[in-house]
Amino acid sequence: MSVERVLLTNDDGIDAVGLRALYDALAADYDVVAVAPTGDRSSAGRALSDGVDIADHELGYAVDGTPVDCVVAGLDTLVPDADVVVAGCNEGANLGAYTLGRSGTVSAAVEAAFFDVPAVATSMYVPGGDDWWKRDLEPAEFSHATRATRYLVAEATATGAFDRADYLNVNAPIADGGGETPAPMRVTAPSPWYGMEAAHDGNGRVTFSDPIWGRMNEGDVPDSVGTDRRAVVDGEVSVSPLSVPHAAEPDAGLDELVAAYGQTTENAR
Repeated sequence: MSVERVLLTNDDGIDAVGLRALYDALAADYDVVAVAPTGDRSSAGRALSDGVDIADHELGYAVDGTPVDCVVAGLDTLVPDADVVVAGCNEGANLGAYTLGRSGTVSAAVEAAFFDVPAVATSMYVPGGDDWWKRDLEPAEFSHATRATRYLVAEATATGAFDRADYLNVNAPIADGGGETPAPMRVTAPSPWYGMEAAHDGNGRVTFSDPIWGRMNEGDVPDSVGTDRRAVVDGEVSVSPLSVPHAAEPDAGLDELVAAYGQTTENAR
């Protein structure tokens, strides 16, 4: 398929540096229309609003809603002729299987897949441990992410990759020093490692933490080569070809249970 029009969204907000970096990179080749949240909607997952307010923006449309709101509004009414949806570039990586349903960036790509529109979710790994998010980022630092996304939008669509994958989850290393030399690219699978922790303070509050950020900062990554997290720590662009969730499993061993349902006295009560 050929690509002429790109719907660009994110979960950091339409004025985020990462979205503008992707917009400028893609606009060199395509008609790009941003349909993105008015502000930060990180970790919104696939939350959907009853309705949203929309305002014109120099890049397209600012939506007072979630990333999924943006994709539904974009593909069904605002930019219905979009050939591809690009979500990002997220300021912070979206790595590991457990982040996929939580990330607003990835969820936007998942929503596009249900519209049967190819999608690329792009995020950038920012080193620094738990306080990485305090760093002020410059457009040039996104160059590995923007270069990889631009390449994949052109080549993955042209070669039929989206006949086999619904969307691509891309994570790129930060481009320290301007990123003039392209980072290598690796096909990956989402890491299965999970380590979320909860702490109860005894006074009615529970706080959460993800210890992986500290381990990545130290280089002590609990992942083998071929996983998304290991790739970005090794300075590679990670590309995970993924399919939409909730596929039925026909051989789950439930046939006998279902057949017996309601046939016993206990179940009949």
